[in-house]
Amino acid sequence: MQRTFGRWMAAVQAYASAGDPQSDIAAKVALVIVSNQPFYPLYLHAVAGAAAWPAWLTLLTTPFFAAVPVLARRNPFAGRTLMVLTGTANTVFSVKLFGMQSGVELFLLPCTMLAALLFRPDERIRSLPLLALPFVSYLLIDSRLGAPVMRVADSQYASLVAINATSVGALTALIGILAAARMTAR
Repeated sequence: MQRTFGRWMAAVQAYASAGDPQSDIAAKVALVIVSNQPFYPLYLHAVAGAAAWPAWLTLLTTPFFAAVPVLARRNPFAGRTLMVLTGTANTVFSVKLFGMQSGVELFLLPCTMLAALLFRPDERIRSLPLLALPFVSYLLIDSRLGAPVMRVADSQYASLVAINATSVGALTALIGILAAARMTAR
């Protein structure tokens, strides 16, 4: 059993590895998101019950996150770009599903952090639109998305904000840990 688990972990590590340090961060973050995405709807169901059915739609972005490591090995810039685009698109989609009052737009913070960290200085000009994307998304989502799909009692929003803020904090910490490890490895 331990040997099988060890082989499985080695395979996951190999899949999550990319050629350059920034792509490696993107790949690892993407796979952490992939492994956590199925649990997010369960958390929302625990808080909101059957009204949380739209949470299952967030799984539509899972294949895009799962593709980040593969694309990052073939074309590092494209793989890192896919990470930022998918994270931002998933967040905007989630705001439409759950509404601004759920706090889900906080996920734009790690998207911004990734857009700032994943690109080398020589890629900065090409990556500036990716850095601007989470900001522009935040400015536009409130007025353009309309009413959320999920409707819950006002009393349940505090729990949704807590779930989302905790997840954002954990994701941001992971990105920071991976970036710090990259900087000390130089």
